[in-house]
Amino acid sequence: QVQLVESGGGLVQAGGSLRLSCAASGRTFSRYAMGWFRQAPGKGREFVAAISWSSNTYYADSVKGRFTISRDNAEMTVYLQMNGLKPEDTATYYCAVHGQPYSVGYYYAPEYDSWGQGTQVTVSS
Repeated sequence: QVQLVESGGGLVQAGGSLRLSCAASGRTFSRYAMGWFRQAPGKGREFVAAISWSSNTYYADSVKGRFTISRDNAEMTVYLQMNGLKPEDTATYYCAVHGQPYSVGYYYAPEYDSWGQGTQVTVSS
């Protein structure tokens, strides 16, 4: 059993920053990749960023250079620091745990088996 709780979303102006947090429990946290995905109204779930069990990081081209993913294994928490926010970043952001330990793939939502309820990020123009 895994439970994920996201926090940190909100309403910001373009160019602003937010820091999302995701607290996990129920699984050996350090062995699994963690990911952030987002979904805007009328669109599918989109990969944003992931961090592997070995703390390698991966980003969608649309957020590279602006977002930073990190993890604190002792606290079983993953973070997404979002700088230089744009209106097109508006979406519900979901934290997820990969379904396999020591995985080598990070980009596809079906590979993740536990999801948080999401936190809303709205960026005004």
